Amino acid sequence: MSRRPAHPARSVTAAAAALAAVGALSAAAPGSAHTSVHPHPAARHVLLLSVDGLHQSDLAWYIARHPQSALARLTAGGVQYTHAATTNPSDSFPGMVGQLTGGNPGTTGVYYDDTYSSALLPAGTTQCTGAKPGAEVDLTEDLDRDKDSLDAGQGLSGLPGSILQMTGDPARLIDPSKLPVDPKTCRPLYPHSYLRVNTVFDVVRTGGLRTAWSDKHAAYDILEGPSGKGIQDLFTPEINSKAVGYDAGDWTKDNAATEQYDGYKAQAVLNEIDGYDHSRTHKVGTPAVFGMNFQSVSTAQKLPNSDGLSGGYQEKGVPGPLVVKNLEFVDQQVGAFLAELRKRHLADSTTVILSSKHGQSPTDPKALTRIDDGPLLDGLNSAWKEAHPGSGDLVAHAVDDDAMLIWLTDRSQAAADFAKAYLLARSGTGNDIDGKARPFTASGLQSLYAGADAARYFHARPGDSRVPDLIGVAQYGVVYTGGKGKIAEHGGAHADDLDVPLVVSGAATPHGVRVDGPVHTTQIAPTILRLLGLDPRELDAVRIEHTRVLPVR
Repeated sequence: MSRRPAHPARSVTAAAAALAAVGALSAAAPGSAHTSVHPHPAARHVLLLSVDGLHQSDLAWYIARHPQSALARLTAGGVQYTHAATTNPSDSFPGMVGQLTGGNPGTTGVYYDDTYSSALLPAGTTQCTGAKPGAEVDLTEDLDRDKDSLDAGQGLSGLPGSILQMTGDPARLIDPSKLPVDPKTCRPLYPHSYLRVNTVFDVVRTGGLRTAWSDKHAAYDILEGPSGKGIQDLFTPEINSKAVGYDAGDWTKDNAATEQYDGYKAQAVLNEIDGYDHSRTHKVGTPAVFGMNFQSVSTAQKLPNSDGLSGGYQEKGVPGPLVVKNLEFVDQQVGAFLAELRKRHLADSTTVILSSKHGQSPTDPKALTRIDDGPLLDGLNSAWKEAHPGSGDLVAHAVDDDAMLIWLTDRSQAAADFAKAYLLARSGTGNDIDGKARPFTASGLQSLYAGADAARYFHARPGDSRVPDLIGVAQYGVVYTGGKGKIAEHGGAHADDLDVPLVVSGAATPHGVRVDGPVHTTQIAPTILRLLGLDPRELDAVRIEHTRVLPVR
């Protein structure tokens, strides 16, 4: 990230009949989201798995070559949605929040993992009266008490082997001095309070059922929902901490390290299947909703090479050796989950949902153009000052991966238009997959939305304190990075960013069903509640956006 601070398918008709027979998803045929609640749950447990970076094309490629694999069995044992799209922006935080709230960024208020709000006060503010609003909202490792430690600063001895003893209450590992301040209370605003809508976990907890989740930063406290109590067991080993036993840096810089890291979270899920908490210390019962995200496919897509294998894609849509290795790794872990569910006699009462927070772009190595965004933003600031003597920087905050999100100190339409004109006029030279010079135009952008147009792009209110003042859709293949250490990124609006797998399999699902119509990963949230016999309308974002339970026709 570049950041600037401050199998064959039965007919769909048969599928609908089967789903109606079990009383699960059939009520989700096109129509109102406000459907009746089932008197009995279709499933007792939902296991949600996100394989970050995974495309639907990757899943199809792997299953075609490994028809006896766990992923193939999972897909054949349920409903596969072949045209699912994640949120836009296609970043980890809006992607995961979307899956668990039913809402898009314009509703949830979560646009990226590192954003800006013109209504909050900067971290560390103690005297709030008269303080000028405008603050970075950082939901990354930077919030940890110790971002260099796998336990985020808990102080465990024997790391990394002891990591499963990490607390299930990561909010205590967030340093409050690093949080933006709410001017209404003059107190630090924790991630769960930043979220504008409730989550699946909130609703499930209110229903008296158990919840658990595992993710990559303590800041995933956001998934607790506004109550701050939605997840009873939240396991968040810090992925961007120093990888013990590896020389490359953090757990994402060496793919073997990422696999090891993912293995800790996979073991936590196995412990939860067995009815324990993530550490296997307390017998608490298998959660009603639980799961994890995998990171290893994502790093295999980003790294040029690792562990003696080339990363990314060999040609458009064809996974390279490192990505193939990680598809095999994920397949093994999914196989272990399915085996443990059978062993514990839970397979008939558990629905497994497989998807991804985001895709990764480009999957065509020949299209890669790496651009350093630093000079572009510095140039914009300089041009603004020249045109407005005595003024400060125009850019308050920017996040550029394979999209461009910019927040301005001057939120007028005139300022947004100025920035748009400047950026669309910039040309320069980046570098390609081989590190050779490659020219670019229009700052690498295909289109740029400014001011009110940016708000409309996100279906947000103009002037909303969180919406970016500019949103740039990058030209295909553009990745904003100052170096040559990555060959792909996410966050953008191309098919490679948005087209993710979505499989709903197990309890309450027919086998071998393929749905080719468009769906969105935000539909996962109401579907989880429907499977558990709870009312999807209890989700704020479902009511606001009329998010439908996943269809079968």
